[in-house]
Amino acid sequence: MSTNDKQASATGARRRTVVAAGVAAAAVAAFGGAWYWKTRTPALPPRQLRIGHQKGFLSLLKGRGTLEALLAPLNVAVTWTEFTAGPVQLEALNVGSIDFGDVGEAPPIFAQAAGAPLAYVAATVPRPASEAVLVPKGSAIQSVADLKGRKVAFNKGSNVHYFLVKLLEKNGLAYGDVEAVFLPPADARAAFEKGSIDAWVIWDPFLAAAEKTLDARILADAKDVVNNRAYYFSSLDYVARNQDVIDLVVAEVGKLDAWAKDNRDALAGELSTLFGIPKPVIDLSVARSDYGTGPITKAILAEQQHIADAFFELKLLPKQINVLDAAGASVA
Repeated sequence: MSTNDKQASATGARRRTVVAAGVAAAAVAAFGGAWYWKTRTPALPPRQLRIGHQKGFLSLLKGRGTLEALLAPLNVAVTWTEFTAGPVQLEALNVGSIDFGDVGEAPPIFAQAAGAPLAYVAATVPRPASEAVLVPKGSAIQSVADLKGRKVAFNKGSNVHYFLVKLLEKNGLAYGDVEAVFLPPADARAAFEKGSIDAWVIWDPFLAAAEKTLDARILADAKDVVNNRAYYFSSLDYVARNQDVIDLVVAEVGKLDAWAKDNRDALAGELSTLFGIPKPVIDLSVARSDYGTGPITKAILAEQQHIADAFFELKLLPKQINVLDAAGASVA
């Protein structure tokens, strides 16, 4: 290579180095500027949503993971805790362990009477076929009247507690005419299998499981007796501070309800996998359920007030309550 060629090559190299350095400097400046503005943009304060749930729709929401994605832009962290029944869920609310959950008709009544800071935030359509009184297949009990003097197991303070009260009343019996045995679902099933109780008042999917696996017989369900709605609840304080979160969760539950109504086989398959329960059991449960979630209305709260008054008259509540005190946000 000639001397001139060498000089030209060196000059080109120096130019390329300067250009590269300029590009790098520009990139650093751009990145630095983006980083600066990013750090200067105020982040949303972190919040949490602690959900308590039973084996039901909220389990479906948990399994799909859509709620976490929906709330991430709001910087809301979601955690889940499963419970066996509504009363223990509401105990968790009362001690500040959860912020949202699903429950039947009666547990909120007892919770409010115990001073829990309960707020109703949504309600399902009535689902009376999803709870029933079961007896063994060969039982001599053929009518509700035959329950007089018998041992009847149910979860104290749950939706089936109120159902039993009204069922007995409709058939000319008083609540005291049966021997109440307070047992949670798992213990009640064991007692039912052993024959140490005469009847069991229970809800789905435990109801369907007993029909399919124990050959239990339905003596009476809640049709024409009680509505058996489910409720979504929070605390008054949480709703006051996080109405946007509650609105998003309720809307997401509503979307699931709309899907479930027209996709029952797919719903049963998904729930079967989530619960670890054979699909034929879930098929039975899903087939007799109704789907739909809506706002809390004055008429719905009036239903709850009737339940509260009935329990107070039976001396099952320590004091009278006004359900409107748990109305939370505006009532439709």
